[in-house]
Amino acid sequence: GRGFAVVAGEVRNLAQRSAAAAKEIKTLIGDSVGKVENGSKLVTNAGQTMEEIVTAIKCVTDIMGEISAASSEQSTGIEQVNLAITQMDEVTQQNAALVEQAAAAAESLEEQAEGLAVAVSIFKLDSDRTALPAPAPRYLLN
Repeated sequence: GRGFAVVAGEVRNLAQRSAAAAKEIKTLIGDSVGKVENGSKLVTNAGQTMEEIVTAIKCVTDIMGEISAASSEQSTGIEQVNLAITQMDEVTQQNAALVEQAAAAAESLEEQAEGLAVAVSIFKLDSDRTALPAPAPRYLLN
């Protein structure tokens, strides 16, 4: 009898410890399930964040392409402006040379006019007389 009671007590103690261990295992499994669910949510969030990053990178790439195209257009425009400025400079220099030539021609004409005035001043006409027309050339009379 007494040996049976000792064995029964040990079995009871073992059953209680097994029940406590089972409760602890259940708690650990519950914690593990919670942590796995939390980890799954974090992975899902990380995936969404990665998709957002990829979208943002594509957007930045598109913007950089537009900036590059605009820079190329601007460079072409600057080249055209430089060419136009060079052409304007050449035309301005040509105009300056033409103005100098015109001034020299005007000065020459003025000198010639003065010389002509001196040459004509030796001819004096009476105030009552007018100049006669020049005779017709002989080859027209024949």
